[in-house]
Amino acid sequence: MSEKVSSKGAEPLSKSLFNFAARERTFILIIASVTILCAIVYPYPQIAMWVGFGLAGYSAIANDSIQTIGTFIASNSQRKWWYLWLYMGLIFVITVTYSWVVYNGDVSHERLTTKGLDQAPTSFAFLQLAAPIILLILTRMRMPVSTTFLLINVFSEDVGTVSKVVSKSLAGYFLAFGMAIVVWFIVSKFVTKYIKGKPKPYWLVFQWITSGALWSVWIIQDAANIAVFLPRSLSLPQFLAFTIFIFLGLGLLFYLKGDKIQGIVNEKSGVRDVRAATLVDFIYAIILFYFKIYSSIPMSTTWVFIGLLGGRELAISLAKTRAKRRSVTVLRSLRMLGSDAFKAFIGLLVSMILAMMINDKFREEVLGMFG
Repeated sequence: MSEKVSSKGAEPLSKSLFNFAARERTFILIIASVTILCAIVYPYPQIAMWVGFGLAGYSAIANDSIQTIGTFIASNSQRKWWYLWLYMGLIFVITVTYSWVVYNGDVSHERLTTKGLDQAPTSFAFLQLAAPIILLILTRMRMPVSTTFLLINVFSEDVGTVSKVVSKSLAGYFLAFGMAIVVWFIVSKFVTKYIKGKPKPYWLVFQWITSGALWSVWIIQDAANIAVFLPRSLSLPQFLAFTIFIFLGLGLLFYLKGDKIQGIVNEKSGVRDVRAATLVDFIYAIILFYFKIYSSIPMSTTWVFIGLLGGRELAISLAKTRAKRRSVTVLRSLRMLGSDAFKAFIGLLVSMILAMMINDKFREEVLGMFG
C-alpha cells in the first residue's frame, strides 16, 4: 500500500520536473554550454576575463533591469522596443565614455578603487566565472538578487570591504523604504485622484528624462559589477569591446521586454502608468545620486530598489479609505515585501558562500569572526 502511495506521490514531481525541463530546454542548454566554456577557459586569464565579463555584463543588466528600465519598459510597452533601446543605449555609451575619459581608462566611475578591489585579477577560479551563471539562473527564477554581492564579493579578499558594501546597501534599503512611505502616504490621495484618465503628453517627456537620468546614475553605481573582471584601466580596443557588447546586450533585453524578471515590476500597483513610473524613477535617482556623492564604495542598488517599491506598496495600502480593504492590502504588501527581501538575502548568502570557497584569506577571516 505504501509503495503505491509513494509512486503516486512521486509521479507529479517527476512530471513537473519533466515539464520544467521541456519548457526551459533552450535556457538549460545555454547554461550547460557556458558552464563547460568556463571550465575550459578559467586557467587562461586573458581569455577568462572576457568570458567572465560577457556573462557578467548580460546577467547583471538582465537582473537589474527591473530597477532602472523596468518601470520604463512597463509604462512604454506599447512602443517599439528599438526606440527604447536606442535611447537607453545612447545614455549608456555617454556615461561610460565620460568615466573612461575622465578617470584614465576606468569605466566604473572609481567604484573599484576600494581596498581589495583596486587590483585587476591576474588569475581566475572557476567559481568566479560561474558567479554570473548563478545570477542568470536566479534571474530566470524571477529573484531580484544583488548583483553587487554576487559579482563583487567573489573577488574581494577583505571582509572589511564586504562589510562596508553590506552596510552601505542596508542604509540604502532603509532610506528608500522610509522615503517611499513618507512620499506616497502624503501624496497618495492626490495621486489617486490625479492619476485617473489618460496622462497628458508632457508626462511622457518627464518620464523619459527621469528614466534616462536614473539609468545614468545606476550605471555609475553598477558598472563596477561588470568591469570587475577587466583591467582597471581599459585601452581603446578594450573600451570599444566593453561598450559595444553591453550596447548589443541591452538591445536583446529590450527585445525580450525585460524577460522573466520584469514580472517583479509588473505585479506592483500602477507602475504601467507613466505618472507613477516617473515618480518611482525620480525618487530612486535621487537616492542613488546621494550615495554616489556619499562614498565610492560599491553598493547594492537592488536593495535600494526593493526598499523603494516595498515602501511604496505599503504606503498605498495604508492610505486605503476602507478599514477592511486596508487590512487586506496591507497584509498583501507585507507578504510581497518579505518575499522580495528574502530573495535579495539569498543573493547575499550565495555570494558569501562563493567568496569563502574561492578566497582562503576571506574564509579564514570569516571563520575567525565566529571563533
